[in-house]
Order: sequence, then C-alpha cells, then structure tokens
Amino acid sequence: MITAKVLLDAEGRLVRFEAEGHAGHRPKGGDIVCAAFSVLARSAYESLAALPGADLEGSAPKPGSLSFRVRRLDPESEGRAAGIADFLLAGISSLEREYPGEVGLTIERYWRE
Repeated sequence: MITAKVLLDAEGRLVRFEAEGHAGHRPKGGDIVCAAFSVLARSAYESLAALPGADLEGSAPKPGSLSFRVRRLDPESEGRAAGIADFLLAGISSLEREYPGEVGLTIERYWRE
C-alpha cells in the first residue's frame, strides 16, 4: 500500500509531503497505480521547485519513498503553490477512491498564530 501524508498550512499551501510504499496492484515495474501516484508526486515537487523564490528540501532514498518540504516561497508564488497542492490532493484522492486499500492519504493542517 502507498501511504501519503500531507501537511498544509492555513491557506492550503503544501508544507510537507511524505509517501512510502507500493500499491501492489500489479508487480513492481508494471503497476499503474504506482505509476500514477509517482507522476502526481514528482510533478508536484517539480512544479513547486520551479516557482520563483522556491526553496524545497526533498529526498527519495529508495524506490517507493519520496518526501519533501517547502522551506520558502516568494509571496507572489503562494497562489500557484496552493493550486499545485489542490491538484496533487485531487489526484491522490481520486486514486484512493478508485483503488481502496492500495493508496491511503492523510491530510493535516496547521494554523499560524
């Protein structure tokens, strides 16, 4: 099972993303669920990293493992970052509905004081 944990700030921007595991839908290397998940996660990372003033820290230490954190964004990039988070969550949520037991998503929010 792929487990994903997402931390959003109060404005819906992605702060941290962690994913681990394999879907188990098909053998490794031919699993459409893993492929779809990987495309969503990697595209979100690359899109965030390309934003003006973006500072991300990430790692993929082994197959089936990806984590990253957004350390800083320029204020003019914040709206686009929230849109990227919305896209990522919509895609993973869709996979979770279509392939229950193969993808799990946990979303946490934190509030600035």
